[in-house]
Amino acid sequence: MAIAFASPLATPAAAGCRQTSRSDAARIAAMFDDHFVPVWRFLRRLGVPTGDVDDHAQEVMLVASRKLDQIEYGKERGFLLGVAYRIASDARRAIASRRETDDDMLEEREDPSPDPEMLADQLHARAVLDQLLQGMPLDFRAVFVLTELDELSMAEISELLGLPPGTVASRLRRGREYFDEKVRRLQARFAQAGGVE
Repeated sequence: MAIAFASPLATPAAAGCRQTSRSDAARIAAMFDDHFVPVWRFLRRLGVPTGDVDDHAQEVMLVASRKLDQIEYGKERGFLLGVAYRIASDARRAIASRRETDDDMLEEREDPSPDPEMLADQLHARAVLDQLLQGMPLDFRAVFVLTELDELSMAEISELLGLPPGTVASRLRRGREYFDEKVRRLQARFAQAGGVE
């Protein structure tokens, strides 16, 4: 489900840097326009509660604006996803220490989709995907999501997360095994219930 965001938030990020040149501000705005939605989705898929995703996605952009001179041209996406991974990891630890429960299942978002049945199917599929990913260890989940959902190559993930290629391959294999096992259990439960949820 695509989420549309306007780019005015890029300007405050740029304004946060006192000596931001016009070209730097344009680069920050371009990064926001090109990468905010993928960063938002990645954070969400890593288990950041929906109510916190906007804040953490903006935090990623603020980090990028402060470290703009360290980001190689053409490698902005990798930098942003790497920062998002670290922020998601910190957010999950903070949630675990507070022992709060995630109420994402109670939140509903309006969609102008003309077909309510299709919307219901999409929301159900997203909820099932979230449920399947929920228990997966973060290290496996990050590699699994980047490969299977964001379609990054193993080499890109290796560079993005600063991991050896063998570690990426191992985590992807274990993530796929975990996911496949969860799907099998869900299918078995569905079959036992006679195909009725």
